Amino acid sequence: MENRPLTASVPVSAANRPLTFGVEEEFFVVDPRTRRILSRAPDVLARTRSLGPHLCGEFTGAQVEANSPVCTTAEDARSFLASARSELHRAAESAGLAVAATGTVILGDPAAASVSKGRRYADIAAHFGALRDAHVVCGCHVHVGIPDPATAVEVSDHLRRWLPFLVALSANSPFQSGRDTGHASWRTVSWNRLPSSGPPPLLRTLTEHERAVRGLAASGAILDRHMVYWDIRLSDHLPTLEIRVGDVAATAEEALLFATLTRGLAARALTDVRHGVPAPAVNGPTLRAAVWRAAREGLEGIVPDPLTGEALTAGTAMERVRRAALPGLALTGDTDLVSSLLDRVLTAGSGAARQRSAHARRERMSDVVDHVVAQSREGLP
Repeated sequence: MENRPLTASVPVSAANRPLTFGVEEEFFVVDPRTRRILSRAPDVLARTRSLGPHLCGEFTGAQVEANSPVCTTAEDARSFLASARSELHRAAESAGLAVAATGTVILGDPAAASVSKGRRYADIAAHFGALRDAHVVCGCHVHVGIPDPATAVEVSDHLRRWLPFLVALSANSPFQSGRDTGHASWRTVSWNRLPSSGPPPLLRTLTEHERAVRGLAASGAILDRHMVYWDIRLSDHLPTLEIRVGDVAATAEEALLFATLTRGLAARALTDVRHGVPAPAVNGPTLRAAVWRAAREGLEGIVPDPLTGEALTAGTAMERVRRAALPGLALTGDTDLVSSLLDRVLTAGSGAARQRSAHARRERMSDVVDHVVAQSREGLP
């Protein structure tokens, strides 16, 4: 989230060139005996043997992060996602630990997680008080290479409509500190307590974007530009647009699905921008409410379309977002991949639903932790 070594993406220089992309995944470090989070990320990272700077720490010592290199193809992303998880699992096991792919802390106290070393992390913790705990979550962020900041702002405007759909697809955090939150993505709800988080405003121009960022800084809602935590934001150090609305995926396959679908949507949006198609004027409060509903119900409930006002079943919602991304998916040859993975996820259920199923068998939270650790290693059913 804060300290990324992700390699800079190559800008698109031709209308028909596939967009480059990169994926960031965050994971919790847990004690395999108590299943509680432990602030021992340095012990895991010290035992990694490969991938070098692509594995790093996070806001607290209970989190580790994997950052992909620039990817051109889905196969590039697939290879990294699988390798990174494998290496983190191996390193954690060698330290007598485990890594869990879940958006929130299943067992343990987020407030007890130690803040990682560094002046910036300390300043954030001091400035936001108890809101620091909102940082103790794990997400999946997708960087998409966009030619210039002004264009990236317009692409962001086009993507806003799809945020509830992406929240529902990625929902993988129903539990927090030993209880069911009643939400499929509690990470979304927890993270959105921060004053600079949530869906971005409809900005239209780079000038308006900069005015909005200056307003956040003037109010004290951010300490620096990197704390613009919108669900879609311009990277402050890379020529990319970062889509950061997802929970960390339960499996590498689901991370691949989320990343390739997101790139497809961005490619479609970029085409619309180049053809002068205006972004839909989705009302901010309506969009925020739709994101909350999607976070509450995930793929097992209703997904609101904030543009049309329709309440969609998961199958209908996923087909709508897939069709929207089709032009971009066709450009990269990912149409069949995304369709196949979507079918598998809809059949298996969301990560949140599978966590709840693991709990329902014996009503033990320890079983949920064991489940998320195992499926991260074994893959999608």
